[in-house]
Amino acid sequence: MVKHILVTGGSRGIGRAVAILAGEHGWSVGVNYAGNDKAAAETVAAVKAAGGNAIAIRGDVAKEADVIAMFDATQQAFGPLDGLVNNAGVVAPTADLADMSLERLKTVFDTNILGSVLCAREAARRMSTRRGGQYEGRGGAIVNLSSAAARLGSPNLFVDYATSKGAIDVLTLGLSKELGPEGIRVNAVRPGIIETDIHASAGEPDRAARLGPTVPLGRSGTATEVAEAIIWLLGDEASYVTGALLDVAGGR
Repeated sequence: MVKHILVTGGSRGIGRAVAILAGEHGWSVGVNYAGNDKAAAETVAAVKAAGGNAIAIRGDVAKEADVIAMFDATQQAFGPLDGLVNNAGVVAPTADLADMSLERLKTVFDTNILGSVLCAREAARRMSTRRGGQYEGRGGAIVNLSSAAARLGSPNLFVDYATSKGAIDVLTLGLSKELGPEGIRVNAVRPGIIETDIHASAGEPDRAARLGPTVPLGRSGTATEVAEAIIWLLGDEASYVTGALLDVAGGR
């Protein structure tokens, strides 16, 4: 079955890998992105080259109007929504909590928590088999991007980011119970040390290479390895899986 999904933060890193892998399955993908038009266009082209269909949708997940618009655009292009990958997130340079500004905390929490909740809310409204209304809800799946930081805490690095991902775990558990009767499965993936550019955002571009050897499997992971887990959770093969927090962290 061809699925129609929306991937937030879909122009880079794990989101891009998910979009391309979805293309390999022949799915249609709304590729949300914050501001890099070139990266978004390249991701759309890669999805199409892989065998799927895609559109780029610029928008800020922390703004309700943008969230509604990105869902509208995806459904107008492809039809009823089958899945959401709640991937958009930010991290700030490493610091102790005592040294973090209010501006930094608001940016991290607004994007990682509020943005994820707004997107999950909109997906619930549109995919529910019980709500009726203007949307042709036929059920579906939400996959939230948490992090191993949610259980490790990230002391002296980014406790704010870890806190935001702890909230994603709680969102996943609560929403899986709330939406199960409405035909929507909700799960989360918790990546560990993964080779993406998010480490540069934290001021440590070499972090994956440096910490990879300390992981039980002896290396850092790739965005594609995380994407494989996400695609599985979105697919029919995971039809009895909901409320799961799946670590893709090499044993870390």
